[in-house]
Amino acid sequence: MHRTTAAALLAGALTLGLGGTAQAQKEAPPPVGTPKDFKLPAKREFTLPNGVAVTLVPFGTVPKATVSLAVRTGRIDQRENEVWLPELTADLMNEGTATKTSAQVAEQVAGMGGTINVGVASDVINIGGEVLSERAPEMVRLVAEVARTPRLPESEIERIKGDRLRNLAIAKSQPQPIASEKFREMLYGDHPYGRLFPTEAELQGFTIAQVRDFHARNFGAVRSHLYVAGVFDAAAVEAAIRQAFGDWKRGPAPTSRPPAPKSQRTLALIDRPDAVQSTVIIGLPVPGAADKDYIPLEVTDALLGGSFGSRITSNIREDKGYTYSPFSAVANFRGESYWYEQADVTTAVTGASMKEIFGEIERLQNEAPPAAELDGIKNNLAGIFTLQNGSRGGIIGQLSFVDLQGLDDSYLTNYVRNVLAVTPQEVQRIAREHLRPERMAIVVVGDRKTVAEQVAPYNSVVP
Repeated sequence: MHRTTAAALLAGALTLGLGGTAQAQKEAPPPVGTPKDFKLPAKREFTLPNGVAVTLVPFGTVPKATVSLAVRTGRIDQRENEVWLPELTADLMNEGTATKTSAQVAEQVAGMGGTINVGVASDVINIGGEVLSERAPEMVRLVAEVARTPRLPESEIERIKGDRLRNLAIAKSQPQPIASEKFREMLYGDHPYGRLFPTEAELQGFTIAQVRDFHARNFGAVRSHLYVAGVFDAAAVEAAIRQAFGDWKRGPAPTSRPPAPKSQRTLALIDRPDAVQSTVIIGLPVPGAADKDYIPLEVTDALLGGSFGSRITSNIREDKGYTYSPFSAVANFRGESYWYEQADVTTAVTGASMKEIFGEIERLQNEAPPAAELDGIKNNLAGIFTLQNGSRGGIIGQLSFVDLQGLDDSYLTNYVRNVLAVTPQEVQRIAREHLRPERMAIVVVGDRKTVAEQVAPYNSVVP
């Protein structure tokens, strides 16, 4: 009897469950709410007499703090024969300080419940990591020690160069880095922004003297901005900052070396014999982050190729199956940006894929997008922005971006409303004025004997 009753109850539950599922499938999902403006956490900013800028941001409730020192140097300061010298310098800065071995640094930071790392970008070298809240002052002092007095041991340079040589060999064997290198060269020429990889001989030839010279001439107080975000004792952290950074030499002002990017139709076909796919990059310089068109440009990019539901992705991935993961983006340097679309497409449809990419750009130039389509893109973009600001590192990332680009806090606090205010007509204007196919550089890495004829129509344009 008991087993029969249990079976009946189970059958009833399944029936209810199935009925509930069917009902749920008929119900429309709740409407998407309007994204809210980002509210920047209260922060304290000051500058030490020697020029070190400081931003303290109380944030969250988790008992951790992120400490990050942004030094205005990096690839922008590499000379013609110094490609990857900033990266090699950063690698060696991870190898200890004047008073601590790398093992001692690792042990110290592990005891704080955190990590520390030195990372290189085009215009900034970042030093820092996260620790438990009560260890934030100690982390400030350690970051200062790594930045100011790195050990830069000669005993480690050959090992680190060996690691870099392996990374270089791997990159130069893959079509995506090969295409990216050529694309950047086509846009920025001999400027540091246009140099992506060294030669093997160049990398092998670096000496510890060059590394130490790069550090000596590019690190200093006036180029540095320290960010601390999270839960921390503000008075103790400030005292540690003044003690650890207060007597650092001012050093040189940040390098100002604006490029003169090329905006013209050029096609580069790099042979990759018998490749089953072609890597295609198409793009051109566009306005930088301080320009009034930058946020509308980000919205236009998201609609065109920069989101999973974008037009180019839907076209050549979902509809035609030419590629699996195409994407576009607006990439930034200090005061400079470029837009690009990248896709790994089946060799036989290389030309067809390029036709569809340019076709989607031209369609957007000729016809403003429907408001409903654009609203979905804008809501997604605003939501991503909000999510990016939900962590200590995210907050620091946004603040350092604003500082590097010479913007003010209104860029962040008004970002959501400015995204939502972009109109279909504005997107069409952005496409017409800034995404000009006749000015786009094209790189194709693929099997020349198969794709040369396909891409030939794109080797020149009629103005």
